[in-house]
Amino acid sequence: MKIIYTDCLVVGAGLAGLRVAIAAKEQGLDTVVLSLIPAKRSHSAAAQGGMQASLANTVKGLGDDEDIHFSDTVKGSDWGCDQVVARMFTHCAPKAVREMNNWGVPWSRITKGPRQVIMNAEKVTIEEAEEAHGLINARDFGGTKKWRTCYTADGTGHSLLYAMDNKAIEMNIPVHERIEALALIHDGKRCHGVVARCLVTGELRAYIGKATTVATGGYGRIYAVSTNAIICEGIGQALALDTGVATLGNMEAVQFHPTAIVPVGILTTEGCRGDGGLLRDKDGHRFMPDYEPEKKELASRDVVSRRMTEHMRKGKGVDSQYGPHLWLDITLLGRKHIETNLREVKEICENFLGIDPVTDWIPVRPTQHYSMGGIRTNERGESPQLKGLFSVGEAACWDMHGFNRLGGNSIAETVVAGMIVGKYVADFCHQNSLYLDTALIEKSVNALQTEIDGLLYGEKENAENVFKLTSEMQRIMMSYVGIFRNGKELDKAVNELKALLVRSKNIVVKCKKRHSNPELVAALRVTRMLRVALTVACGAAARTESRGAHAREDFPQRNDKDWLNRTLATWPDADSLEPELHYEDLDVMTMELPPGYRGYGNDNAISHPDTEKREQQIASILADLDDDADRFSRQEALMPFTLPEALMPRNERLNETFVPTSKRGNTTDDTIHSLKKSTNLVGEKQL
Repeated sequence: MKIIYTDCLVVGAGLAGLRVAIAAKEQGLDTVVLSLIPAKRSHSAAAQGGMQASLANTVKGLGDDEDIHFSDTVKGSDWGCDQVVARMFTHCAPKAVREMNNWGVPWSRITKGPRQVIMNAEKVTIEEAEEAHGLINARDFGGTKKWRTCYTADGTGHSLLYAMDNKAIEMNIPVHERIEALALIHDGKRCHGVVARCLVTGELRAYIGKATTVATGGYGRIYAVSTNAIICEGIGQALALDTGVATLGNMEAVQFHPTAIVPVGILTTEGCRGDGGLLRDKDGHRFMPDYEPEKKELASRDVVSRRMTEHMRKGKGVDSQYGPHLWLDITLLGRKHIETNLREVKEICENFLGIDPVTDWIPVRPTQHYSMGGIRTNERGESPQLKGLFSVGEAACWDMHGFNRLGGNSIAETVVAGMIVGKYVADFCHQNSLYLDTALIEKSVNALQTEIDGLLYGEKENAENVFKLTSEMQRIMMSYVGIFRNGKELDKAVNELKALLVRSKNIVVKCKKRHSNPELVAALRVTRMLRVALTVACGAAARTESRGAHAREDFPQRNDKDWLNRTLATWPDADSLEPELHYEDLDVMTMELPPGYRGYGNDNAISHPDTEKREQQIASILADLDDDADRFSRQEALMPFTLPEALMPRNERLNETFVPTSKRGNTTDDTIHSLKKSTNLVGEKQL
């Protein structure tokens, strides 16, 4: 039995995992990262459009700040998020963008003077300020009041991941590639590490750490068509679920992106619509203004996906051998813009569709894209039930997204949460000792070895084919747990998934090799994926309301009275066929922004009884403040939040000057430079 021990163990080498590892290494901790693939091939590289941060450099972002970003994020979540976490995130996002700039990300920059943009299908000239010249640019994205999505053309994730991985290499952080974690080592109270399998040799290894951070991404591949990489199968969530102790949060909250190409489901970035692209139906009609006259194509993602589906149901979709689709038209942006800022989209269209988006419309329809649910953590990123278990990024339910996330907030979360949680992980490692219980480790390793032996050599009647079971699971999820949901179909999904879980106990692989065996890899994953899929389906069936991306046709209202809560799921034991669900109430009386109208469709929400009371309380709190109280004082009076001390200083902007405060740190970062003397804010200097 091979045992590898470290201070900080990270499972997953995408942006979130690497950022946690860097934070731990900065504190002098021994750190090991496990990855299914080479780090630079992680799914983070697929993010295209950009990273939200309220820099307020571009003229269309003037006046933006943490307050507006916070409001957009809470409304985007349909009031399902943890507002303290959303505050922590929006406060640190500008710092993260500037840090990544200093690590080598070539952010697209502002050029002073006039430039032409497309807004509402019309060419408009905007004038960029001289003092903004050379600062980080931003584009428009759905569900936002300001242009705040910082970008590197349409390859933002690629740029960020390469810079992050290069930083990890510079710091000599080891990444153990082709290693898959399949079980957590725990005693019911404390997590001590993972049992992992080498995909090349088949060897089982125990990795032991003071802290274990799961950063494995989402669970999109439980669906038949997804924009996710094929490695995004929910195994990280399954690690926690299989403990029977750690909880998963809001697993029914699954986002469908409006514009994935048909039929393969590869993403075309929201930047296409943010830069001025339009959605058209089979008649060439631009239909989104008919549904959402204010935000049009740039309504929140869940809203656009539903409107597109509704429009196709009305017979307005374009018929094809792959089913109906709609058109994404970016031809009006022009060749120069597309080949400069949307070049990845152009290559995808050329390579996978055989079309040129400069002249041709792109066939698109909503496709599974993002998992708001994940391993439930507190504000520090730690599981409340299993000490020493942390999670970050899409693998986690840190819960800044609630039931729908804004475009640009996901890649921002990976970097920002990695920055914040990484510091808390480092603190935990300094405050706790490494615990090495060889009996517990041996028990965990032997359990996985027994499972593998059963798959390779088990004598079972009616032996099941792993690939058929996987395909059937994906079909069920796509058919019954999609954009629109109803009780009848959700119950059918649960029953059919349970039957598949029973059948999965009879899987026997045909290839008997222990090493380099894709069939064995799939067999080990499918039972775990089925438990994750059941957690999604059961949560969706139980939640009898519509909130964010969870849209129930039989319960179309958002019901704050009965459902302003977070779904928590655990898996009772190995013989169970469904999770146990319970709920964590969201306390309206502590919210900075009480539930209200999102701004889309009819305002038919059922109000929470405390909403009006909290609104009155907020008015009273603000009235008691001094007349000269600034926005920071007002915010702190309503909902204080804390961060590691290094992250507390205020953010600099062109249009904001600060007086240093002892509360937030007497540092030069608190005071903005004179606009005449500085065209580059701290952290934004071009390298």
